Amino acid sequence: MKRTGNAVWSGGIKDGKGNISTQSGALDNTQYGFNTRFEDGPGTNPEELIGAAHAGCFTMALSGQLGKAGMTAEQLSTSAEVSLDKVGDGFTISAVHLTLRARIPGASQEAFEAAALEAKENCPVSKLLNAVITLDAHLEA
Repeated sequence: MKRTGNAVWSGGIKDGKGNISTQSGALDNTQYGFNTRFEDGPGTNPEELIGAAHAGCFTMALSGQLGKAGMTAEQLSTSAEVSLDKVGDGFTISAVHLTLRARIPGASQEAFEAAALEAKENCPVSKLLNAVITLDAHLEA
């Protein structure tokens, strides 16, 4: 399976602008630029897209791990905070912090934590990132 994302950029790093699109059309010429990455301009940026991808991948992987353990979630809600840090003359994505809120009827804390850890370690986006990935997993009643 292969999926495609596209980016088009015009101009310099600070005064330029770009658009990002996805094969599915979920993003279609969505604006991005210096102001959307380092300031508060309208549009998106690579870090929030990576965060959304990681949150989605992890949450889906967790659903699979729960199923293997005989559990089904009523709701899983994950946010991914992506850290972009200046290192030397450039930048690096150094960390991703996942915050999970889960409602899983009948789940034990131990089984929940084991499934969440397995999903964090093995979802394809976690495997892709060369960053420290941390997780706060909260099982709600």
